[in-house]
Amino acid sequence: MFISLLHLLLPLLLLSLIPLSLSLPKGTLINCGAAVKSEIDGREWLPDTSFVSAGTPRNLTTPVLVPILSTARSFPNNPHRKFCYTVQVYRKAKYMVRTTYYYYGNGSPPVFDQIVDGTFWAVVNTTEDYAKGLSSYYEGVFLAQGKTMSVCLGSNNYTKSDPFISALEFVILEDSLYNSTDFKSYGLSLVSRNSFGYTGSIIRYPDDQFDRFWAPFEEHNPMIPINVSNSNASVSGMWNMPPLKVFESELTTGKTEAMELNWPPRSVPESNYYIALYFASGQSTGSRVLNISINGIPYYKDLDVKPEGLVVYAARWPLSGSTRITLTPSAGSSSGALINAGEVFDVLPLGGTTLTRDVIALQRVKQSLLNPPPDWNGDPCFPRQYSWTGITCSPGPRVRVVTLNLTNTGLSGSLSPSIANMTALSNILLGKNNFTGHIPDLSSLKLLEKLHLEDNHFSGNIPSSLGSIDRLHELFLQNNNLTGEVPDSLIRKSGLDLRTFGNSFSAQPPS
Repeated sequence: MFISLLHLLLPLLLLSLIPLSLSLPKGTLINCGAAVKSEIDGREWLPDTSFVSAGTPRNLTTPVLVPILSTARSFPNNPHRKFCYTVQVYRKAKYMVRTTYYYYGNGSPPVFDQIVDGTFWAVVNTTEDYAKGLSSYYEGVFLAQGKTMSVCLGSNNYTKSDPFISALEFVILEDSLYNSTDFKSYGLSLVSRNSFGYTGSIIRYPDDQFDRFWAPFEEHNPMIPINVSNSNASVSGMWNMPPLKVFESELTTGKTEAMELNWPPRSVPESNYYIALYFASGQSTGSRVLNISINGIPYYKDLDVKPEGLVVYAARWPLSGSTRITLTPSAGSSSGALINAGEVFDVLPLGGTTLTRDVIALQRVKQSLLNPPPDWNGDPCFPRQYSWTGITCSPGPRVRVVTLNLTNTGLSGSLSPSIANMTALSNILLGKNNFTGHIPDLSSLKLLEKLHLEDNHFSGNIPSSLGSIDRLHELFLQNNNLTGEVPDSLIRKSGLDLRTFGNSFSAQPPS
């Protein structure tokens, strides 16, 4: 049953010709920590100040070869608090998202979490690359569910110093790319993308029109003889639109010899992976027919490699630990094994999302504050361990905000009437701050049990509609600038703990 299920995940997509046109990748490039925009290789990089509301810009004191690595932005090491970049995107467009890191400080770089919208993406650990003087990058493919996307950094239990980021890129991908993935339910996180047999620098734009990185890969099992050769394959474009340059080199074996590759080169955690392998035969005569297995499990049988090229892929293949790919010439093949390139992604189940109604209301509450909490970006409830400061969310599939607790956090500004749209709220606790303005009509909050607005600067009348909230049993309004009279609907409300002293009422309520 296990092998049969795997075979169901192995559709073969032969060549689908797509005309290639050389144009700049479309999207948004952000030079984190930079104060002004710049142009690098004909592409505009923007300063990050309009995309993020927290953090500190940093300048590297050591020279760098790549200009975008000369600055970074760091964020406070605050456990289980996330700090987000929010970028305008085209809804329902597919984006390649890439983060780049090059540490600006001394000692070991911090280890921290990386989040896209409400989905945990990866643990960022740049220590090994930094020790070699290299930058690190993480790449994923995600669907824009709304008009904005957020990429957030958060401190985890292993974070010893401030999280940071050097660059952030959003590049729009063609619809055909990776279209076997249901991007409404999953994202893709790059594990490896390699050009086999290639020995140069990373292949990227302009060879790859989406500026994906194809790294050289020469490693192989030393017990199996493999030749590195240049190909004259006539590939002119295919489904995932790999750059033609990856077909200019290849790994090959002799006529009867199998090829074994330890790829991806590092051990991977137990998960489902998207795997795509690219082939194009440079020979015009004879046949090259391969059987492919991964860790001894058949992956594809009798693959007939042609000069025009093809790709075989698994949409969700289970892997754990080290991986061995074996390519064996079939009995009737006149040529040995061959491979040009490959990609492997971790298939990420998307995290949840807070109900849109609550998200919009919270954004309006944020806008009415003069100094909102710095981590109020991204999804309010997800990932669960990174919910916004002061926010408690409901369990289950339809996630609502049930408590807003920002007591004694130094907030100032007004309380937006939009808070009344968060109809799952049971507790609003905003005491001991510097709120001004009127108390909004909250009668739509039928589940509200506690409303604490004490020790602020609210003015105007107490809304009489508060008396219509059946579940309300604590109403703390003391020490504000409220005027008028306390409504009878509140004075007579059974079971209500009502506190109103320290205001300027025309008539004091009975004690």
